[in-house]
Amino acid sequence: MTLFKLTRRAAVAVTAAALSFGSPAFADGHQMVDSIHFLIPGGAGGGWDGTARGTGEALTGSGIVGSASYENMSGGGGGRAIGYIIENAESNHGTLMVNSTPIVIRSLTGVFPQNFRDLTLVAGTIGDYASLVVAADSDIEGLDDLVGAFNADASSVAIGGGSVPGGMDHLVAAMIIQAGGGDPIELSYVPYDAGAAAMAGLLSGEVQAISTGFSEAVELARAGEVRIIGVTAEERVDTFPDAPTMMEQGNETVFVNWRGFFAAPGLPADRLEAYQGALEAMYETDEWEAVRARNGWVNIHNSGDEFRAFLEEQEQVIGDLMRELGFL
Repeated sequence: MTLFKLTRRAAVAVTAAALSFGSPAFADGHQMVDSIHFLIPGGAGGGWDGTARGTGEALTGSGIVGSASYENMSGGGGGRAIGYIIENAESNHGTLMVNSTPIVIRSLTGVFPQNFRDLTLVAGTIGDYASLVVAADSDIEGLDDLVGAFNADASSVAIGGGSVPGGMDHLVAAMIIQAGGGDPIELSYVPYDAGAAAMAGLLSGEVQAISTGFSEAVELARAGEVRIIGVTAEERVDTFPDAPTMMEQGNETVFVNWRGFFAAPGLPADRLEAYQGALEAMYETDEWEAVRARNGWVNIHNSGDEFRAFLEEQEQVIGDLMRELGFL
């Protein structure tokens, strides 16, 4: 199977799994949940951080949730936070942990021993495209320049990302290199702790480009600090239409990273229902639409058994892709 088919299959598995949701339980401005503590498995400025804080902003701003607090807990490629919420389950029934495609990737690669089945599955909420970014003053004008330089001398190009080697940012960069005719095994990948650290490495010249979430790149691109040389959407994204797609540059890489929320094992059913209802109601609010549009996210909602089925499909699709790329 070609890379293009696999990447498009991964995107379809994400975007088509559950784009529909029913009428929200939230009505007449009544608060549904008193408070939520968001556990973020990475550093400030990353995709998990932005997703948790944006979700909390919409939930509290709309009155669905009374208050929200946030805790960044880096370490172990996300494994530290997962281990913490499992080991301290009873005291964390008021906590939602954000996660995304890496919980599947890192379980497959053995970065941590747990997987999504060890947690209470709450809901998938959004999709975020991936992107390649260079410094604003870089000699790299477009994707062809970067891939061409790599194909001429792989050692001359280093690409950074806000995740561990073999993680999602690395996987996306490898997909792009392979689609451009290069050998992804030769890619020099530099890991950083979340997107903000990766951006700092780019701006200091440690790497020639970074692989990161589109929403993380947009703000810096608007400020003129970086240039987005490719986004893994099929069409340009309205949030930042200056960013060209990989497809229009002849690189057939399409990818969407889902993000969603998990809770501690053993969460009481009524608490789970309240969290799922609050997240479902959020989609109908102006506050959420403002957050979503600002970040260029795609609305993806699935919960309960649909979320589990979706994750199991992701596990199969991404496992196949990683074996093809030599990561497993």
